[in-house]
Amino acid sequence: MRSYEGLRAYFGDLHSHCAVGYGHGSLEEAFTNARHQLDFAAVTVHGHWPDMPDADERLADLVNYHQKGFRVTRETWPRVREIVEENHHPGHFIPLLAFEWHSSRYGDHNVYFKGGRGEVLPAPDLEALRRKLRSLGEKGVEAMLIPHHIGYKQGYRGINWETFTPEFSPVAEIMSMHGCAESPDAPYPYLHTMGPRDGRSTYQHGLAQGHLVGAVGSTDHHSAHPGSHGHGRMGVWSEELTRDAIWKAIQARRTYALTGDNIAVQFAINGKRMGAVCPPAEERRIAVSVEGGSTLDYVEVLHNNRILKRVSPFDKPADRGEDTFYGPIKIELEMGWSEKGVDVDWEGELEVAGGELLGVEPRFKGRDVVAPRAEEDEDYAFSRWGWERNAIWFQTRTWGNPTTATRGTQALSMTVQGAASTQLKGTLNGTPVRVSLGELLEGPRAGYLGGFLTPAYAFQRAAPRREYALDFDLEHRSEGERRDWYYLRVRQRNGQWAWTSPIWVEGE
Repeated sequence: MRSYEGLRAYFGDLHSHCAVGYGHGSLEEAFTNARHQLDFAAVTVHGHWPDMPDADERLADLVNYHQKGFRVTRETWPRVREIVEENHHPGHFIPLLAFEWHSSRYGDHNVYFKGGRGEVLPAPDLEALRRKLRSLGEKGVEAMLIPHHIGYKQGYRGINWETFTPEFSPVAEIMSMHGCAESPDAPYPYLHTMGPRDGRSTYQHGLAQGHLVGAVGSTDHHSAHPGSHGHGRMGVWSEELTRDAIWKAIQARRTYALTGDNIAVQFAINGKRMGAVCPPAEERRIAVSVEGGSTLDYVEVLHNNRILKRVSPFDKPADRGEDTFYGPIKIELEMGWSEKGVDVDWEGELEVAGGELLGVEPRFKGRDVVAPRAEEDEDYAFSRWGWERNAIWFQTRTWGNPTTATRGTQALSMTVQGAASTQLKGTLNGTPVRVSLGELLEGPRAGYLGGFLTPAYAFQRAAPRREYALDFDLEHRSEGERRDWYYLRVRQRNGQWAWTSPIWVEGE
């Protein structure tokens, strides 16, 4: 799309945790995991909670482990800054220095520093925190303040839209392991012990109040695994992979929220990119381009929180003219199953025979543990992979699906070009595997490492480009006196989603 020329989509997670504060795994392990599947990341060590509930008998454990975590952060902060800088590799991986500031009244916020300087700020309220950030800004320390898990009821650590300002907060986190706060009926409901989502705390409610705020997703993962697949992450359209460029893109709201798959979404109105505020115009020319990580179900264009248009790649009959040779095809290899709570270490090698391997997207997870544990795992960085020419290798770990409704598998997605006879062949834990593109276009192919109830794997149904890529244009007219907003909602058939930051059009 012409509006996005000179920009590239980068993927990151700006909200995750480790043992610095309260969580699990080292900060070094967290950045090791981040570098394996993200372009940028922040580990938001726990910093302060000024209006924490009283430590009565019911909440004593919660209060105690938070206070202990805050002490750990204060003691460790100088080393945190060193590790962040040690992982700064422009063009390859960008870390940000950050801490989390809790609040029952104002909602939780993460504080980010553009450079290696920054302090943990024990502010008593949100405005006091902003004053401290202004003071740091006068000293050349740039900062952002991003609200997260906004969907909880105000007063119970959900966002307080009445006190929200875009001064340090160009975006808000609408998707994380807590759930999705895009709308009252969004997928991924709030199921955490902290409670349900409240309609007055959703992203749509904030937009309806007139706030200029973009959308991002992050994991809030607590076991040293930024980007843990399925919990949330963000896409950013940036000129390059540097701190300055990523920071600039977030400030401009060229961002969107994701659940897990790296979906590339371009969206423009009258030539203006997502996050922009357009001048008044009765005619709005809307351009959309989406490249999914798997088969798309539909793309929705929303206007003032209402669905304006829904488009699916299946609205038109499939073109069968490419049955003998296929353009880029998405294939996911998924591993796990077996007994719940039993660790299985995986080693695999795969090569593309008779075709070309164009890309690899790891979809690794970390252990979903938040509260303190009596015993810690020896290793929280257990996934790694490599790609050379037409072959990949990888190592990871699974532990069965926690419930029959909760996925605990690990996966990689491959983009392959070839013919029906092109094969993926190799080994999984020494077991030979071989499957053709022709077979996978018909449906998934499963296998087991042994007999019944042993660890299993599945090459999921392949998605040809005509199913995962969608481009369309739309014209809309509006003569309203108030500012309008538009954004996109993307759903894939594998249950992965994306939500863009809006584009606003000023009223007459």
